[in-house]
Amino acid sequence: MRRAVIVLWLAISSSAAEWKPLFNGRDLSGWTNVNCAPSTWSVRDDMVVSTGVPTGVLRTLREYENFILEVEWKHLKPGGNAGLFVHSGALPVRGQPFTKAIEVQIIDSNHPEGWATSHGDVFSIQGATFTPDRPHPKGWMRCLPSERRARPAGEWNHYRVECRDGRITLAVNGKEVSGGSKCNPGKGFICLESEGSECHFRNIRIQEITPSRPPSPDTPDLDFVSLYTGVDLSGWKTTDPETWKVNDWTLESSAGASPLWTERNYQKCHVIVDWRFPSGRGESAIYVGGRTNDAIKLTATDSEWHRSSFYNSVSSGAIGLGGGGAHFANIYVKEMAGPPK
Repeated sequence: MRRAVIVLWLAISSSAAEWKPLFNGRDLSGWTNVNCAPSTWSVRDDMVVSTGVPTGVLRTLREYENFILEVEWKHLKPGGNAGLFVHSGALPVRGQPFTKAIEVQIIDSNHPEGWATSHGDVFSIQGATFTPDRPHPKGWMRCLPSERRARPAGEWNHYRVECRDGRITLAVNGKEVSGGSKCNPGKGFICLESEGSECHFRNIRIQEITPSRPPSPDTPDLDFVSLYTGVDLSGWKTTDPETWKVNDWTLESSAGASPLWTERNYQKCHVIVDWRFPSGRGESAIYVGGRTNDAIKLTATDSEWHRSSFYNSVSSGAIGLGGGGAHFANIYVKEMAGPPK
């Protein structure tokens, strides 16, 4: 009886809800660039345009739970890759350019039969979970579409995504083909993904079955600003730039690299940096206050990604990254009046 009441309530709410534009066709108001270059996302001819470089996401400023989302998308070249995330976190997870979310794949490519498709796969990523409508042959939390309806690069496709009480469904060009239930998380941000090639999005609109809301001010990953563009060393300086390599969403140092410093000074800020040593062992540092003697030491005996998160309360100065062959990613800062609660 209780479930029947909930279903009836959702149906009534859905029919009463109005469609709202999630993209106004003029600018990216209501969205924030999480970890891409300023040039990655732009608006042109009533479209959101992604260059695909670097790998990363553009996300909404509001959180959504029960809703219907419609979007049209088009790849410019065969083999293009992009995505749509729902129930997303605010920042990428450790050592990845992606957030914890449920992904609705937007890809134009051929895959080994039975593994993945280019026609509307739905799956969980980076620690999210869900139960696919049809079990994947490899046991993955991934629903392959019931039929192939997506059009090739150069043509527009239409997605309709419905999220209701932990269940997600996807209709491709007018017919439901994939989905799943027991989504965890069951609410969060909506993201567009950049992943390697130019992709266009238009006519993005949403019907809020339950009202969207701004995230709680206590959300721990909120209001951080990325310090790394993924395409160049803008905002950074070093005496020897040749010892640093920009590699998409990662920033790589050579063994004898000179420290890399932000051009801007910071004081009273929360800093997040992901780092690892591909060789499996190494030593490096994160510097604060513009001085190498104020250091957060980085040491590891493995090649896994680690995350350093700390509050800087020393005198105003630049944030620095040591060399030592370390790779860095997800470099964020949030300026604060006092230490995190």
